[in-house]
Amino acid sequence: MYERRTDKLLPIAEFRLRVVRHFLLALGLVAGALFIGVLGYHFTEPKLGWLDALLNASMILGGMGPVDHVENPAAKVFASFYALFSGIMFITVASVLTAPFAHRLLHHFHLQDTKK
Repeated sequence: MYERRTDKLLPIAEFRLRVVRHFLLALGLVAGALFIGVLGYHFTEPKLGWLDALLNASMILGGMGPVDHVENPAAKVFASFYALFSGIMFITVASVLTAPFAHRLLHHFHLQDTKK
């Protein structure tokens, strides 16, 4: 996926394409995680409709916390696992978004070291 350390630095046009691909991957991960949350909240807590399930899932995924209090034991278990899952997704998405920039920076420094 990335160039080897002996390769030249990626041209800027190809680097921009790499950043766009990583952004689309991160967007897909967030959409998938949100979809899981909406389905989980909607089907484990009978009182939550689709819109309320979307609100709860997006608030948890965004790190803001739940909006509605869940009463069903299955919903409580789902909410706790979804909160842990959301924390891991935050780290994953941040890593996917910063990976092209970090690689380019480190590759640039490596190329300077090999020129000496």
